[in-house]
Order: sequence, then C-alpha cells, then structure tokens
Amino acid sequence: MTIVLQSSNLLNSSTSCRRGLIRGNTNIPNNQTFKISLPKLQRRARLAQEQELISVFSTNGSPIEKRISPSRRRDPLMIEKLYAIKEAVADRVEMHRNIGEQRSQWNSMLLTSINGITLAAATMVGIAATSSAGDSVLGLKMSSTLMYLAATGMLVAMNQIQPSQLAEEQRNAARLFQALHNQIETTLSIGHPSSVDVKEAMDRVLALDKAYPLPLLGVMLEKFPSSVEPAVWWPQQRRRQTKRVNDNWNGWNGKLEEEMKEIMGVLGRKDQEEYVRLGEKALKFNKFLAMSGPLLTGLAAVGSAFADHSHHGSWAARVGIVGGALASVVNTLEHGGQVGMVFEMYRSNAGFFQYMQESIESNLTETEMERRENGEVFELKLALKLGRSLSDLRNLAAASLSKGEEIDEFASKLF
Repeated sequence: MTIVLQSSNLLNSSTSCRRGLIRGNTNIPNNQTFKISLPKLQRRARLAQEQELISVFSTNGSPIEKRISPSRRRDPLMIEKLYAIKEAVADRVEMHRNIGEQRSQWNSMLLTSINGITLAAATMVGIAATSSAGDSVLGLKMSSTLMYLAATGMLVAMNQIQPSQLAEEQRNAARLFQALHNQIETTLSIGHPSSVDVKEAMDRVLALDKAYPLPLLGVMLEKFPSSVEPAVWWPQQRRRQTKRVNDNWNGWNGKLEEEMKEIMGVLGRKDQEEYVRLGEKALKFNKFLAMSGPLLTGLAAVGSAFADHSHHGSWAARVGIVGGALASVVNTLEHGGQVGMVFEMYRSNAGFFQYMQESIESNLTETEMERRENGEVFELKLALKLGRSLSDLRNLAAASLSKGEEIDEFASKLF
C-alpha cells in the first residue's frame, strides 16, 4: 500500500526532501493507509524538553533558556513561611509607628501640663505673699502646695519613663523592621528561599522584639544605665549557606580584604568611640536634669506652705516662686529639648557602627569563599551605608593604612 506523510517544514536530513508530499512505498498487511503528522511529533518532543528547561526573558523580550538543578528550584513551603514572616513584620512596622507617635504626644502633653501646673502654683504663692486676708491666703497656700506636690509626682514619673526616648526607640524599631521587610521582599523576588533564609528572618524578628520592646512595665529599657553600651538589634552572626559563585574568589581579593580591615579599625576607633563618648555626656546631663526638676518643685512646695508677711515667710515665698520658675526651665530643657531622645540616638548610632564591624569581621573570618557575601556587592553596600563613593571608601582605607591611629577622619559621612 501507500503511506502519505504531510509536512509543512522538514528539518535538514541526509536524505533528499522537498516541500509538498513525500511518498514511500512499502508493504503493510491488511492494505491500510495511515496518515502521520510530523508537527504533532515535534510538539511532543518540545513538551518533554520543556520539563527540564525554564525560560528567562531578557530586556528585549527574547527567551533565554537555562537549565536548573532540583536544589535551586523554589520551594513553595519556604516561600509560604517567608510570606508569613513578611506579614508579621509589616504588622510590627505599623505598631511601632503608631506607638512612637503616641509616646511623642505623651512628651508634649506632659511637658505642657506640668509646666502649666508649676507656673500656676508659683503665681498663687506670689498672690498669697502680697495678700492680707487670712482665709484667702490659707486657701492660696494650700492650693499652691498641692499643685507643687502633684507636679513633683508627675515629674518623677515622667523622668523615669523618658517619653522622648521611648518615642525614639519606636522610631528606630519601625525603621529596622521596615528594612527587614524590604530584605524579605528582595529574597522572594530574585532569590531561592531556603530554610536558612526562614531561620535568619525569624532570628532577626525576635532580636528586634528584644531590643525594642513595646510594653512599659517589666521589660522597658533602662533609661539611666550605669554605663553606655551600643544598642544591639541583630542576632548572633551565623555562617552563611553555600552558594554558587561566578569565580573562585567570589569578588574578594587580598587588596579588598586589607581595605575592609582598615575600615573596620576606623569604625571602632573613631565613629563608635565618639558616639559612646557623646552618649555618656548626654546621659550625665539627663541624670542631672531628672534629679533637679523634682527637687526644685519639692522645695517650692515647702516654701509655698510657709509663705506669709513675716520676715521668714517672705523668704519662704521667694523659695516657692523662684523654685517653681526654675523647675519649669529645667523641665522644658530636659523634655522640650528631648535630651533622652538625643541619648538614645547616640546609643543607636554606636550600635550601627558595631553592626558594621561585625558584618565585616564575619566575612573576613569565613575561609570558604562561597559562604561569603560577594565582595563587590558588600563593598558597595558598605560605601552607601557610610555615605561614601567607592573611590572615597578606598581612599579612607589608604589613609588609615598610612596614618594608623592618628587619622582624624571619621568613616561615616552621614552622621
């Protein structure tokens, strides 16, 4: 019989072929005729091949097919876990922002209220000292004394919690949680999430929760510590997972390692040390103001209680008036100037420089290059965080290498 094979386009072969009909004669039992379509066979072959290929589209839209190993395929379970962590982080960002705004309002309202009470009490003492009516003077003296005592109690509570410092803590927490949220988004977009990524994200969330707690009672950070320590909001540095690299050195070389060592030294000797020193000064000044305010209002309360027309009473009235006025000045300087916020800012900046040093050290101490972060990418990130260009960063390392500890320049140009 005759078999007819129809093809619109046949690939080159060693046999002669042409468009149209290709006829071949063979003997087949039962004298039956079969029609086989070559395009269908080609589609089946392509489907089998596509199971081992992925199509990656370049910017001009042309497909580029790359083979991937099973170990590099995206794990749906890990992606689902990272999305769950991402949602929790987004919720924390919103919580810390809201609570930060609330505690900033606490600072403004308490400052206004205490100053209003203190100045009103001082005015009453002045009126009582110049009045001659017995019952009215007694009422003014009692009222001013009670108002001074109330202001003293409110000042003690306000100085203990430091609302401006609480607000700065929440602002820092919101910023750091937002950075973690962005990092998770990047991992989900261009990476291949693994159990290591999930564990690292969880550790960072818990470390931030510990560094910047939301409650006030029991877990609130110490507002007047005995010594200034840099803020720590990151978990212990872990070894990175092995990854494929384009070269054997993963962007690192001897010169880059030497530059990183010099920059790490400048960060520790200059930047971190400077902000710890400034933090100690801010802490001492804040302690002085926190003790002076309640002491002055307490003295003013005693003076207002004994104010009268006598010689000793006039001096008591002066103490009541001047003490109240000075207490308002001290309170405005401490909480209006937000000295607690300044201390927390210095402490956080010192922590940032310590984090940069630990990041550099963790890369340099890792002997397996494929476990390090890419050297060129790491150098770029470090330059951006320090507010420098790449050439400026290298010049800083060269200056540190030549001058050593005598270098006057700070590593960071941002703050």
